[in-house]
Amino acid sequence: MEPEMEDKTLELMCSVPRSLWLGCSSVAESLCALRCLQSIPSTRAHNQNTSGMDSQNLVDDLSPKKTTVLKLSNGPVVGSRKRPSEGNYEKEKEHCIGLFDQWSEADQVEFVERLISRMCHYQHGHINSYLKPMLQRDFITALPAQGLDHIAENILSFLDARSLCAAELVCKEWQRVISEGMLWKKLIERMVRTDPLWKGLSERHQWEKYLFKNRTSEVPPNSYYHSLYPKIIQDIETIEANWRCGRHNLQRIQCRSENSKGVYCLQYDDDKIISGLRDNSIKIWDKQSLECLKILTGHTGSVLCLQYDERVIVTGSSDSTVRVWEVTTGEVLNTLIHHNEAVLHLRFANGLMVTCSKDRSIAVWDMASPTDISLRRVLVGHRAAVNVVDFDDKYIVSASGDRTIKVWSTSTCEFVRTLNGHKRGIACLQYRDRLVVSGSSDNTIRLWDIECGACLRVLEGHEELVRCIRFDNKRIVSGAYDGKIKVWDLQAALDPRAPASTLCLRTLVEHSGRVFRLQFDEFQIISSSHDDTILIWDFLNVSTNGQSEGRSPSRTYTYISR
Repeated sequence: MEPEMEDKTLELMCSVPRSLWLGCSSVAESLCALRCLQSIPSTRAHNQNTSGMDSQNLVDDLSPKKTTVLKLSNGPVVGSRKRPSEGNYEKEKEHCIGLFDQWSEADQVEFVERLISRMCHYQHGHINSYLKPMLQRDFITALPAQGLDHIAENILSFLDARSLCAAELVCKEWQRVISEGMLWKKLIERMVRTDPLWKGLSERHQWEKYLFKNRTSEVPPNSYYHSLYPKIIQDIETIEANWRCGRHNLQRIQCRSENSKGVYCLQYDDDKIISGLRDNSIKIWDKQSLECLKILTGHTGSVLCLQYDERVIVTGSSDSTVRVWEVTTGEVLNTLIHHNEAVLHLRFANGLMVTCSKDRSIAVWDMASPTDISLRRVLVGHRAAVNVVDFDDKYIVSASGDRTIKVWSTSTCEFVRTLNGHKRGIACLQYRDRLVVSGSSDNTIRLWDIECGACLRVLEGHEELVRCIRFDNKRIVSGAYDGKIKVWDLQAALDPRAPASTLCLRTLVEHSGRVFRLQFDEFQIISSSHDDTILIWDFLNVSTNGQSEGRSPSRTYTYISR
């Protein structure tokens, strides 16, 4: 800046109220602001006689031809002055507007752009404030007016419950779109499709019959679904609290084995429980009445493992055979004789079956049909009995008494890698996505990343061999020879920052013998034991007094009431 200009600037700063320029963050910004002071009369110039020629000239230049609003930096408006009315200005303004209206839209835009380019910063801010509300559109209200209700409904259908509640409060038109679009119904349907807990509740509480239907007389109004949503949230919070606090309703099935006692394996659905017993039999139980519906016999040794689908039951036995049964009639459809010793575990899915044995081998089978099952490949590499297998489209995973977990390619049956870490033999595992969870006779549970072979976490708490283990997206449930079932927080276990003392949520003690097998879902655990019982631990239908009290968990779902 030239010295002469700097002197003029300082003199002018002294001649105006300090509130006009102290809000500026720098001298450069102050100078920009002072250039805009042409429309503001100097208070000192009016109150004092100044001999300086430069100040007098500057005051003379403060022409009162415009209404001015001064905004320094990002602060508030600090000065303004109304423009005195002049006849010439009004006539010229009307003439300009008349010319402007005659131009094309493109010419009008170009003209306004040139006008704006000649303005200073505070004028730009004033224009921006003027334009901002003009550019806003209530498209949810505007779309139905154009006959596009379905687009407005589709936009709002992506909202979660909190946002949908807020949208209802915007105005009556938004509330109408939500109500007539049945958006609370659509929100519940979306949750049922994507969350197994919601799906299970819809089936058990029988409100699924009001979902996934077109608008007919059978469908309740939107208000029904609006009031249903918080009830579902309350049920979910209650179930989560029951899991964490160990509150459950217990049902017991006495298997009454005639010879040797013990239930080695089981699987269940909403209607039945199928169990494999030490006395060589397979018993099918009604899940509601707990009565024995059918007993399948044919194995000459204990039934150690089983799996079923809607067509067949496949069982493995200590008699070294695998048998395939028709699920409704109980008829034996096929008997596979391959292993030299007891068949300890098996899995089948999508036309593929994998069995493992005490003879240290793994057999991979192609299942074209229940009667057409052929051996594809035998996998060898373990140095002790192979106790458990699991697989998906990518990997077959096996665990053995030799303390190792081995990973094989499902498509080629080639060996991939070994997971080492357990100090004693491994009795159980489950594999899904990248995660493998295993239980061992070293009394620990380990979590593994199958892709890199790293051990992610070691869970300690059982006092004897961990015999069975299952996990879902939230929990790990394990059963051991100490007769205890433990519920672990899976997400916390995967977090290396979580203290080990926080991982076990609850220990359930009801079995009087070793826990051999368990399965669970969002609402229940079903377990079997050497004590010849099957226990159903129900966390949904819990009596009001409950078994134990504890703190409620932090809420995952939140409903905002209107």
